[in-house]
Amino acid sequence: MKLRQPTDFLILEALADRGRNVATNLASHTGKSRKNINTRLPVLEDYGLVDKIGPAERSGLYEISNLGKRALMHQDEYDEVEDFEALLERADSGPSASATDATPQASFARGESEKPDDDS
Repeated sequence: MKLRQPTDFLILEALADRGRNVATNLASHTGKSRKNINTRLPVLEDYGLVDKIGPAERSGLYEISNLGKRALMHQDEYDEVEDFEALLERADSGPSASATDATPQASFARGESEKPDDDS
């Protein structure tokens, strides 16, 4: 896994902070050109750091993956390790990985509650 700094981490940060998005908006959020973002998104998808989510096959809507979130958490170690991908895999198998991958807030973001209301 060979990431371009700071561009790739800026893309991941923008997706983590603002949610799913398209290249035009990511260019605005990161200060990088749309062409640069359009070049990097498929690479980040190949690495498993982002997911292309559609809705159409040719749509450019992306969101950060769990692996991408782990990459952000270990961003400071990128230049210090020889194999960043192996570092992320070790982080995935560690005891805190399940807490990293869990997104209990997701149901609240969609306006759903964990338990149905008794008043319904």
